[in-house]
Amino acid sequence: MEKYIGKILEIIYIDRAGRVSQRRIEVHAVKGDLVRATCLKTGEPRAFRKSNILAFVPVKGRGSHAS
Repeated sequence: MEKYIGKILEIIYIDRAGRVSQRRIEVHAVKGDLVRATCLKTGEPRAFRKSNILAFVPVKGRGSHAS
């Protein structure tokens, strides 16, 4: 996951309550099991547990900030 710092990813994530969501994030840092990123839908900083990211794919192209 460290190689995606500064990149935008589309992730499928399960939260603590068991809800699954899909979102685009811009990765800022990876430390241990935590991925620090900005959620591009809300613009808010977030921390995601790597163990809760079910799938991810890098987003390519200039329009990568669009949801």
